[in-house]
Amino acid sequence: MTPPGPDNDPVPTANEDLKACCAAAYSCDVVALLLGDSYHPGGAALTRRLAGHLGLTAGSRVLDVASGRGTTALLLADAHAVWVEGVDYSAANTALARGAAQAAGLADRVAFTTGDAEQLPYPAESFDAVVCECALCTFPDKTRAAAEFARVLRPGGRVGITDVTAAPDRLPPELSTLGARIACIADARPLAEYAEILKGAGLRVVRTERHDQAMTRMIDQIEARLNLLRLTAPDRLAAAGVDLTAAPAVLQAARDAVADGVLGYALLIAERTDRPRSVT
Repeated sequence: MTPPGPDNDPVPTANEDLKACCAAAYSCDVVALLLGDSYHPGGAALTRRLAGHLGLTAGSRVLDVASGRGTTALLLADAHAVWVEGVDYSAANTALARGAAQAAGLADRVAFTTGDAEQLPYPAESFDAVVCECALCTFPDKTRAAAEFARVLRPGGRVGITDVTAAPDRLPPELSTLGARIACIADARPLAEYAEILKGAGLRVVRTERHDQAMTRMIDQIEARLNLLRLTAPDRLAAAGVDLTAAPAVLQAARDAVADGVLGYALLIAERTDRPRSVT
């Protein structure tokens, strides 16, 4: 996602500010330590499951939207011999992902670009598949992002999404703050609403799966890593703005929300079967 600049809107909107805030948070080393390599519930195992439903063949062109530090893109390129383009709002993440591709010996099969998920910098019908892991929930304009997924997808191509699900009107106060939004919770939607957003973009949802247990496991992992960092690197946590006093209550609220069915994680597969619908 490209930040506002001379060639864009010179006055940042509230949405642009939110995107920049999320990008800054997810390029922070402490966040990487707390979330782990994949940055999303289910990790590499769920990414592989997602990929298995996309109909990938050697040489397929895949777009990874909100590619972060490149974990999903590199896995797909390595496991499926596909060409992957990763796009992320954070220039810092783009640079880190390029370095990771070089280190993995995959620079000839993966490329990373800084760009906006709601204004993808690619021509129409450029990709055989689009993936977006744990990120649609953070996009301010989810309808426009879904329309962009459909626009760059070739007819017959598939979109694969894994994401946080939530019942927004039932979230406790601890999970409704700006910090919770950056953490992929406060603006997450129910699974059925994600499906409707994709349908509105001209995509036919062909598969949905619940993976709520992956959300609980990630909450437990974050708590364990937070406790370790509390002992070994409290200054780094403070510098990153992690509120050690509030963190236990937030994590418990998230754990309770999963148990109550308010919060979860899901996989969706959708297919482009006709001309995508434009969004004005």
